[in-house]
Amino acid sequence: MAKFRPCIDLHAGHVKQIVGGTLSSPSSSTLNTQLKTNFTSEHPSSYYATLYKEHNLTGAHVIMLGPGNEDAARAALEAWPGKMQVGGGITEKNAKGWIEAGAEKVIITSYLFPSGTFSLPRLEAVLAALDNDTSRLVIDLSCRRKDDKWFVATDKWQTITDFELTQDSISLLEPHTSEFLIHAADVEGLCQGIDEKLVSALAEWCSIPVTYAGGGRSIADLELVKTLGRGKVDLTIGSALDIFGGTGVKFDECVEWNAKQ
Repeated sequence: MAKFRPCIDLHAGHVKQIVGGTLSSPSSSTLNTQLKTNFTSEHPSSYYATLYKEHNLTGAHVIMLGPGNEDAARAALEAWPGKMQVGGGITEKNAKGWIEAGAEKVIITSYLFPSGTFSLPRLEAVLAALDNDTSRLVIDLSCRRKDDKWFVATDKWQTITDFELTQDSISLLEPHTSEFLIHAADVEGLCQGIDEKLVSALAEWCSIPVTYAGGGRSIADLELVKTLGRGKVDLTIGSALDIFGGTGVKFDECVEWNAKQ
């Protein structure tokens, strides 16, 4: 059953909606000149966590985009403990700590791809820190297109790894995780439509839950993902939502759509 999944994206301690492809590392001289922010909220992260709790919207992901977001992430988790996922800078050293802080699951991505290559030992180390409980882990395979294929992109989606999304690579990872989170970084934050080919491919490849994010701009996109994803792929809508300053989708419409499912 497909559903709408909410998010809380954190940047510099604030809830924001950012055009994904413009993010860069804190040391980059292009950070301030190229970063494009669609929305900066006047509300704290806990406001959104409480909103999701009131409407029983489970499976939300809280993403820390760079340093300085730990307090905001903890505040969100405290508002609805045990019901949201947290990602951004997760390693085997802090994974268990975030579960203890109230995360239902931790989301891991860049740490699994040192020097742009997948590391099974790192994945196993994170799982060991979680007492080998795969139900506590989400693997983020956010990607960018290259030669009409999709490759995992790390370091705020700026580094394209050699890890191609295929049936084989998905099958390799599925035994080690409870679900996948996949941002289509090339369309993230643009509100210009989803990557339809990627959603269709994910439905074909994945046998565990998967959430797609990137480009969602209307309630019709929920229906489109439901169809293309054969009911197996959930959709996150960010910048287009009215609660994030958008005009394409009303939050209440998403709540109502979920209820109908």
